[in-house]
Amino acid sequence: MGGSQAHRRQQSPTSEDTYQAIAVGDALEHIDIVGALTQPVDIPTPIRDIWLTAELVKRTRKPTRCWIANGATARYILEIYKTVAGGEAALRAKPQIEAFIEPISPLQMPTTGMEILIEFTRLGLPVSYGPMVMATATGPATLAGTLVQENAETLAAIVITQVLRPGTPVLYGGIPHVMDPKTTSISFGSPEQAIMAVCMAQVAGFYGLPVYVNTGMTDSNLGDAQAGMEKGMTFLLGALAGGDLLMHAGFVGADQGASLAQLVIDNEMVAYVKRILRGLTVDDDTLAVSVIEKAAPQGDYMTSDHTLQHFRQELWIPGGLWNRADWDTCLAGGGKSMVDRAAERAEDILASHQPEPIAEDLEKEIDAIVESARKHLLG
Repeated sequence: MGGSQAHRRQQSPTSEDTYQAIAVGDALEHIDIVGALTQPVDIPTPIRDIWLTAELVKRTRKPTRCWIANGATARYILEIYKTVAGGEAALRAKPQIEAFIEPISPLQMPTTGMEILIEFTRLGLPVSYGPMVMATATGPATLAGTLVQENAETLAAIVITQVLRPGTPVLYGGIPHVMDPKTTSISFGSPEQAIMAVCMAQVAGFYGLPVYVNTGMTDSNLGDAQAGMEKGMTFLLGALAGGDLLMHAGFVGADQGASLAQLVIDNEMVAYVKRILRGLTVDDDTLAVSVIEKAAPQGDYMTSDHTLQHFRQELWIPGGLWNRADWDTCLAGGGKSMVDRAAERAEDILASHQPEPIAEDLEKEIDAIVESARKHLLG
């Protein structure tokens, strides 16, 4: 994804794209969990999630997340995390992974999901559920009815989990969607997406469960104004509603594509929303009555000690990706869009960022697990 048109290139992802995505995710300060962003076509499907997991834990010290395909691959993935954690007991005491299992709407649990569930409950590791009921297609046309079905599928999965191993930690996944009536495709950026995310966060709160909501997503294939509106509006509402896990950073086109430039932009969106969530403090000092009495007659607050003490904490100061320049300055700099600047930052990261390496012997152990999976699962 090189060049200023990185956000417009279309190609099938390879392992090199995976390496780049992990590097950029590792470098971005507001990306808290690093994913692979791609499904590399040069890695055989039967071991792809194992390979992706291995590369994630080798290339970033941040928490990682990878979709697990089935019980057979889950066993190898858990071996990787046991190795990284320092053994099964250490992994159980401080989990570094949770299984994401997706019930199939309407009202079914896939065999592969049950296989994964059995492997994780055996170790007492966290499990999250996220049925993707699609209004008018795999669920009722009404949003309320879709939410009823979403809740039923999630609760059923949680009950199964607690039967297998009581006390297994769970994450309530409220991620219903709607079908676009014009195309019959799923929509990730609709206003209904935001409405249902808020409702799901409230339902999870009623049960006292942490919640995962699908927000910060877009149907646009490009990092354009549509992507900004859809991602920003749904992400902010999901965050304000109390979502614990949210935002699919870097994804475009209803999860059909990914972009390093979009990943960089989404990092900035997270920073923006974090500032909103922080809100403001109201006390005698911040109300600043005495400061107003002193400074207002002079018409100058810039030289006030109070301003010097507070402006860095009160005001969000955007980085270089944002444009607050006047017209002349903007045009003198080439009149670049945020997408152009984001693509340039991604290139700078790839040219200069060096993730913290893991120990050589640990890397060899991880590679040996992947090689074992290759032999046994590929035949």
